[in-house]
Order: sequence, then C-alpha cells, then structure tokens
Amino acid sequence: MAELIREGKKTVTWRINDEKNLSVDDDVWIIDKVERENPDTWQAIGTARITEILAKHLGDIEGSELGEHETYASKEEMIKTFRKYYGRDINAKTAVKIIHFAFTPQKPKLLTSIEEKNTTDVTELKLYADGGSRGNPGPSASGYVLMTMDEGIIAQGGLYLGLNTNNQAEYTALKIGLEEAKNRRAQLVHVYMDSELVIRQMTGLYKVKNADLLLLHQTIKQLAASFQRVTFTHVPRALNKLADAMVNEVLDATDLS
Repeated sequence: MAELIREGKKTVTWRINDEKNLSVDDDVWIIDKVERENPDTWQAIGTARITEILAKHLGDIEGSELGEHETYASKEEMIKTFRKYYGRDINAKTAVKIIHFAFTPQKPKLLTSIEEKNTTDVTELKLYADGGSRGNPGPSASGYVLMTMDEGIIAQGGLYLGLNTNNQAEYTALKIGLEEAKNRRAQLVHVYMDSELVIRQMTGLYKVKNADLLLLHQTIKQLAASFQRVTFTHVPRALNKLADAMVNEVLDATDLS
C-alpha cells in the first residue's frame, strides 16, 4: 500500500473508530510499516492532506468507494475482511469514514524520529505566504503553507477577506501564517513571499505610507517580536506556487459571480 501511495495510485483510505477525529484539510503522516510486527522499522514517507471525508455504514458502501485497490467480490466478503482488523462486532451498520487525500512525499525517516520531534513542536519552520485580489480592490483571499526545513508540509490554510487590495491580502497572509507558526510553538520562522513590497517594508527598506497597511504592518511586527527570530526573503512567484494555490482555491470556492 505504501508503494501505491508513493506512485500516486492510491489516494483513498478508510477508518473505523476514528480516535483522531480527522477532518478535511488536516495534514497527517503516512507511515510505511516495513515490517508490520517490528515498529522499529516503521518509516514516515510523507504527509497527506485530507481533501474529502465521506461517512457511511459499511453495508452501504458501493463499488470502489474504498479505492480501486480495495475491492471485494461481495459485501459479505468486505465485512469479513473488516472483522479481521476490528473484531467480530463489525457489521453492515458499522460507521466507516472514507478518506480522500493528496500525498506529498518526503525523504523516509524512522517513526521514532517523528515521535521525538512532534510536528506541532518543530522549532524552525519555513512560511510561504501569498495574497490576491481579483479586481484590486476586489474579492480577495490570503493563503499560507508552513513547512519543515526539509520542505515537508506541516500546515496550510486560506482565508477569504471580501473586498480588499492585493497588498492587504498579502499582509494578511503573512499575519495568519505567523499566527499558525506561533500556535505550533515555532521559535525560528523563515518567511518567503513574492511580494517585494511586503518583504521590503517588513525589513525596513521601504516605509509604510498607506494607512490601511500600517496597522497590519504594526500588528505583524509585534507578532514577529514574539519569536526568537523571523527572517524575510523575497522569492519569484514560481517558488511560491503552493501559497498562491491556496489563494485561488479560496477565491474559487467563494466566487459570488
């Protein structure tokens, strides 16, 4: 199954008794149990962003809803297989979460190293942030992606802002990204944005003359001061595609036309 996920051929899984209470947009580790009976061999091979969750009774599942690589000759065979994993109490009325995900591969690392450095407590992070306005001013949104230093996605999100300018949306993206980094107890944050204006204003190379931006700028300065260190780097748009995609995803989802 791990190989199928690596190859992009498996993008659906399922859970019963979901003690983690998974939700859409959650980012979770994908674990390859190399030797199932030996946890010392288990490896984290990447992260999966949950894109859709469908809750159904086991007996109501149709066709390949569990994924094309988990098909059964009959519902009776499917229930029998589930009982091997979850016990004899499994029946047609058992609730199942069918989870669709998008996989982001990473260099394999032992599970013990993940447990020792929980993703909510990574001290040094990369933050990619972007904002956009369709009309400038017009319908606008902000997006961010938080990554480990080896480019593993920890969290990503977007926010619809209503009528705003590009610059306001970009500043807001930086603000909500730093807030998420603070929630995860990061100490060092390296910010990457394709907005030359925001980066140069945050580093003091440009003055902030716009009154609407000044308040955001001051708020972010105070927020940045709560970290051990925050660096700001301007990057080409081509290197900020993930954050840009979050912006467009939010705008497309809230298109009022």
